Amino acid sequence: MSALPRFTHLLVLPHVRVQNANAISSSLTHGFPSMTAFLGLMWALERKARQAGLALEFNAVGVVSHGWQEQVTEGGFVKSFRLTRNPVDKDGSTAAIVEEGRIHLDLSLVLAVHAEHWDAQTQAHDVSRIADLLAGMRVAGGSVLAPAHAIAWRQRPWLADLTGSEEDRRKSFREVCLRLLPGSALVARDDLLAARLSQLRASAPETTHLEAWLSFSRLHWRHDPQADHNKGRWVSDRRKGSGWIVPIPVGYGALGPVHAAGSVAHARDAATPFRFVESLYSLGEWIGTHRLQAPHHLLWYADSRPDDGLYRCRNDYRPAGSTADPLSA
Repeated sequence: MSALPRFTHLLVLPHVRVQNANAISSSLTHGFPSMTAFLGLMWALERKARQAGLALEFNAVGVVSHGWQEQVTEGGFVKSFRLTRNPVDKDGSTAAIVEEGRIHLDLSLVLAVHAEHWDAQTQAHDVSRIADLLAGMRVAGGSVLAPAHAIAWRQRPWLADLTGSEEDRRKSFREVCLRLLPGSALVARDDLLAARLSQLRASAPETTHLEAWLSFSRLHWRHDPQADHNKGRWVSDRRKGSGWIVPIPVGYGALGPVHAAGSVAHARDAATPFRFVESLYSLGEWIGTHRLQAPHHLLWYADSRPDDGLYRCRNDYRPAGSTADPLSA
């Protein structure tokens, strides 16, 4: 397993408003873009920054959600995506509709930046340039909206310096967490999937990893055997205080070998080796930023192991009470 890459600063791009981002994060999940989209955004932004002459490395990204509006029908228990109607074909017949899920987002991006000899004057110029570059990019397929004049001050990017002593780093990160309130950060909870699988296999040994994962996509209600039979009571498997747990895609797994560049017809890039993959799934949790104890709790980074056919997004969050060093990253 790889480790969180080195970084010297956290660049915060607060309250980025995104219109019509992709709400379908995988073939089995929806409701918020996949972390693969934000890692892709980070790499694309780094390339643009280097082309603009900025000597910076973006090595990890954190995402904090402040609000969202998924474009679905209102009313009723079952909801459907609001779809656009495509123009008719040349012969006048109705064109096929490819289902697209869209969501409006208000989110903050936290980029782990590694920079050598980054003085204050250069920082101010670079941060402003990065914000300008982001304004012209797509975020998970959505368009970045221009800052509203009334709240433009909330959308000014800023830096947190993590090059000082351990105590200085702790204070800087704590300031980041508090300034991002109210907001929820997505963190990885792979540990819960293993625990749920063990729990289910205690009564049903044939339970698969997929079934354990799907059990987190719904609420299971049952009659409480300890309740008064004259009154009755229904309880769910989501106990109060158990957290906002959601199934999420975390990368891709290979379905076959790597093909030489240009050998697969209709590939997007004929100059890059090609490989067929499928989504990898795990669990995530939305937690308030005030509960984050260290940068590696917030940040996601790439863990690519081509020999094993794995291309994963990693996050090193540990629940409260963990013995891991909170500043080991």
